[in-house]
Amino acid sequence: MFSIRLSKKDNPPLWQTLLIKLAAIFLALLVCALVIISVTDLNPFEVYGGIFNGALGTKRRVWVTIRDTLVLLLVAVGLVPAFKMRFWNIGAEGQMLMGGLASAALMIYGSNIPNWLLLPMIMVCSCLAGVLWGIIPAFFKSKFNTNETLFTLMMNYIAIQMISFSVVFWENPKGSNSVGIINPMTNAGWFPNLFGQRYGLNLLIVILVTVFIAFYLRYTKHGYELSVVGESWDTARYAGINVQKVIIRTMALSGAICGLAGCLVVSGASHTVSTSLAGGRGFTAIIVAWMSNFNSGAMVLISFFLCFMENGAIQIASQFGLNENVSDIIIGIIIFFLIGSSFFSRYKVSIEKTKGAEKSIEK
Repeated sequence: MFSIRLSKKDNPPLWQTLLIKLAAIFLALLVCALVIISVTDLNPFEVYGGIFNGALGTKRRVWVTIRDTLVLLLVAVGLVPAFKMRFWNIGAEGQMLMGGLASAALMIYGSNIPNWLLLPMIMVCSCLAGVLWGIIPAFFKSKFNTNETLFTLMMNYIAIQMISFSVVFWENPKGSNSVGIINPMTNAGWFPNLFGQRYGLNLLIVILVTVFIAFYLRYTKHGYELSVVGESWDTARYAGINVQKVIIRTMALSGAICGLAGCLVVSGASHTVSTSLAGGRGFTAIIVAWMSNFNSGAMVLISFFLCFMENGAIQIASQFGLNENVSDIIIGIIIFFLIGSSFFSRYKVSIEKTKGAEKSIEK
């Protein structure tokens, strides 16, 4: 007789987690190959080549993939403090939208301000807009123990409506239902080139924030306190920690980073604002944060991989004349395997031999 035993791994090494993820990706690609052959009759290697070409085929495509990776990574990093505190922040999408809205407002109304002063103002105000959208549900959670998942989710819809109102108010030209490119002649509020690259400043900001959060969570008193609050409010109070203060402070930090991500999209990339500004990154970032087990290095790799696949999927849809749903299926299969691999990263499965049942005692 054999029995299956599950035991939780305590802080598995990064190399082991990455090895499991790579194995999951390999198996996912095999399944995708079968789907491609059965649905499209195409050579899967040609399709995978099209994905690579779509994501990294030219210098411009490389930087577009890097740009998208940076935004996704920044939102995921912003979610980590809240998730470590067991505060399920599903409102990153709304916090990002509010940060982008603040950036657009300053670009429109502050176009006469010198760029060296306007850009810091844009970044600060974007962070403050995200902070506001983060501390509202944090206050009600800490004060009345409301359901933060529903609260932050509903805040997303309020942010979308505020963006819709602003688009109608700022539409240019009138009747277009679009803001258009903001300040195309003066580039006021646009991120300047850094290191000779258009998205160089985006890269620098995301690196600094990622390193800061990793240090903040591991080596600071605040990082320790939010971990304790996440384990137990009662334990935290017994240790003399102000739970309400920690919850609001942590969500302020989480919202600020997500708001800054909105700034990266508006001021650092698209130079316009719309309801599709976040592009679902607030929800995809949840997957990134959980699959990486809140590890910064793993988040970089997973964010890049997901953006690589998404941009590559757009290419194969046009190159091979495929329905967009086919590319979505491929991405979905890979994400499914990656999420499933998290089980093997956190738990050890062992098969043990058991002795046969003893004969029952005769009456």
